[in-house]
Amino acid sequence: MATSRSSKNEVYTSRNENRVYPVNTMTKVPINDHYNQSNDGGFDICGWILIICSCILIAFTSPITVVQEYERAVIFRLGRILQGGAKGPGLFFIVPCVDTIKRVDLRTTTFNVPPQEILTRDSVTVSVDAVVYSRIVDPVKSFRLLDKENNIV
Repeated sequence: MATSRSSKNEVYTSRNENRVYPVNTMTKVPINDHYNQSNDGGFDICGWILIICSCILIAFTSPITVVQEYERAVIFRLGRILQGGAKGPGLFFIVPCVDTIKRVDLRTTTFNVPPQEILTRDSVTVSVDAVVYSRIVDPVKSFRLLDKENNIV
């Protein structure tokens, strides 16, 4: 013969009937739910550890810069090119608020010149099409002499 049991937890109402507590039916003791503990709004030790770890993580990861094998980084400190020239490839540190980085691609780039019709000496019209290959050899000079690297040609 099977008997049905009620749920293990019931609800207990306090004397002033403003608060409802869960009660264990086996022992008739209110379950401690820590509602009466006051929270002063301050941080406990776990909160401070979390804040310190996040500050350390931000401080160590923001000044790290990765430059790929095919590019160089020209670092400007307060608007002037940093002494030592271009850096890279690899991983290096910068000062986040003072330094700015401009990456220069050292790969060969191509520019297509639109076809043009040219008249030769013997009055024959010839259509000429050209492709220009360019590559930056010195990244520091390219920033000193030119404002935009695409306007070179």
